[in-house]
Amino acid sequence: MPELVDAATLALTELVANVVRHVPDRKAALLILRRPGGVRVEVTDTDPRPPQAPSSTAVDEPASAPTPELADGGRGLLILDAVTDRWGWHHRPDHSGKTVWFECDTKPTD
Repeated sequence: MPELVDAATLALTELVANVVRHVPDRKAALLILRRPGGVRVEVTDTDPRPPQAPSSTAVDEPASAPTPELADGGRGLLILDAVTDRWGWHHRPDHSGKTVWFECDTKPTD
């Protein structure tokens, strides 16, 4: 599935970067599943907080703070949404963390 490599690599990089940046112990597990017609990738971490996209306006930020488009971070979920066919998340059964997943589909050939 070489046509999925770029999108899946970028999406996975964003999820792992979120773990490094936001999960206190930086622990995560990765699962890559080949499915008929595509791939599913899951990253499970130990932080139960849901993934959050940046807000367009932050009440507690000073007026000199960069806009979300110019900020150093906060675009990971926007990128995930742009390069994958589906993504989502769910708590681990014991609520000790979460799994964020995405799927990339192969495109039908003519």
